[in-house]
Amino acid sequence: MIYIKLFLAFLQIGAFSFGGGYAALPLIQAQVIDRYHWLTLADFTDLITISQMTPGPIAINAATFVGNQIAGVPGSLAATLGCVLPSCIFVTVLAWLYTKYRNLSLMQGILESLRPAVVAMIATAGAAILLPTFFLDGTPSFQAGNFQARPVFYFVGAMFLLRKKKMDPVKVMVLCGAAEVAWQSAVKFL
Repeated sequence: MIYIKLFLAFLQIGAFSFGGGYAALPLIQAQVIDRYHWLTLADFTDLITISQMTPGPIAINAATFVGNQIAGVPGSLAATLGCVLPSCIFVTVLAWLYTKYRNLSLMQGILESLRPAVVAMIATAGAAILLPTFFLDGTPSFQAGNFQARPVFYFVGAMFLLRKKKMDPVKVMVLCGAAEVAWQSAVKFL
């Protein structure tokens, strides 16, 4: 039964995650945290980190990770298949439709109308990642012990290096990781 739940949960994610992995994050969160309670919010943040660090699309990596955590290798296969299947079907059908009807203004209008929705989904995913990182309880409040300044410093520094200095994202990730290792080492020895 768990394999069917994993398959159907990630089938929904795969079917409605237009715009790539970041757009899929709110859908993944709704399924694995809110609906089925397979992961906690802290586990979800780790899931995002692992999905980013491993090669491949975020949603597929997340499906594999969650499936493995819940039901081992068969669970990861069921979740991954559920995530990939809608894309394979949609891309095949859309490619056929697009080649046949690409000059219709209706088709262009449909594609244009999807852009704002994708931007909103990506913004929601960004907020879902940043809020639990900056605030321990996941809600923006500056109560004592809730706000975490170090992740904000890393975020601002990374944005500066990526946007203004045009630094390679891999180098920025390594720098942030090295900064955290240095911080943890300093705290340990003090």
